[in-house]
Amino acid sequence: MLRNLIYHIKNISITERIASTSPLSRSICTTSILRRDVEDRREMLRSMPAPDEGTIGEKAVDIDRLLANKMDIFPDENLPNKLFNGVPFRELPIFNIRVTSNNTILSLTDSKGTPKIIRSCGIEGFKNTRKGTNIAAQATAISIASRALEKGIKTVRVRVRGLGPGRMSAIKGLEMAGMDIVSITDSTRVSWNPPRPRKQRKL
Repeated sequence: MLRNLIYHIKNISITERIASTSPLSRSICTTSILRRDVEDRREMLRSMPAPDEGTIGEKAVDIDRLLANKMDIFPDENLPNKLFNGVPFRELPIFNIRVTSNNTILSLTDSKGTPKIIRSCGIEGFKNTRKGTNIAAQATAISIASRALEKGIKTVRVRVRGLGPGRMSAIKGLEMAGMDIVSITDSTRVSWNPPRPRKQRKL
């Protein structure tokens, strides 16, 4: 008799047992939670990246051989005499880009430093805070490069000095105008003894 009772109790589901204990109790069903867990796992598996194929098909690259083929892009002791469009490197005109947070000034000089053309964002018509934007620097670079092309200057060197938003934009503007840039030099001055910082604010 006792064995039959235990067997009967085992076969009764959880909800029936809870419902049979008291008439006011609610039935609990855990199947929806289990189903949600399965759905979450499926979503997680769907969102996972595709399995990596590893290094199948990759080939080893000999960096030294690649660099040996392109050693002419690095400067050496023969660079001043190297010809670019028939002009030695040391005789190429130089675009000097002076960048500050408030303005960008571009000047074209010959190889000895004699200025030929000078343009700035203020001269181009940008006023107040717009002078310090990268759009103003790019427009100024396009303007001065078009004037240089009218004078027959196409292959140039670029020297950038200062920190500001117009550094890369000015170089990009020169390229957009059709200038052939051979080298880019960053001559920004570095202070090894900067001013003493302000004292920490006391609250």
